[in-house]
Amino acid sequence: MAEAFNELTLPAAKAERYAVLAEEIASVLDGEPNLTARMATLASMLAASFPSFFWTGFYVVDPEKKDELVVGPYQGTLGCLRIAFGRGVCGAAAASRQTQVVPDVNAFPGHIACDSRSASEVVVPVFGKDGELIAVLDVDATELAAFDEIDAAWLEKILAATFSG
Repeated sequence: MAEAFNELTLPAAKAERYAVLAEEIASVLDGEPNLTARMATLASMLAASFPSFFWTGFYVVDPEKKDELVVGPYQGTLGCLRIAFGRGVCGAAAASRQTQVVPDVNAFPGHIACDSRSASEVVVPVFGKDGELIAVLDVDATELAAFDEIDAAWLEKILAATFSG
């Protein structure tokens, strides 16, 4: 009986954690116009709030090569420096402009192994005030199926409020 109870309350606890975090992020970033500062702070706050977040950060659209992402502010081990649109999970999110929730990165066609310990991933496109793609938020975990629709929905909401709101 205890296992069923935990399964039912876990999603609610995760959503509640995101709700509180969203308010904290908004408060900390209030009045800060610098994009790099906003990304660095968001990556830090997300990484500190969820123990399963192994790598948390941004890949920014390169202003010189509009079809390529370059590593931006992040928390975690060494990340890939550049990722072409359409390549790997980050490139798929950039090309499609849609959130990617990947329960097993090794089953994702064309996955790029920046760190072989990553097992699952969620990547969310980041849009600026004009609706243009400016980056993707990439979050990796060492556990399989660490991310779900709750993560996707809340990360989308937090990013919209932080960068396009």
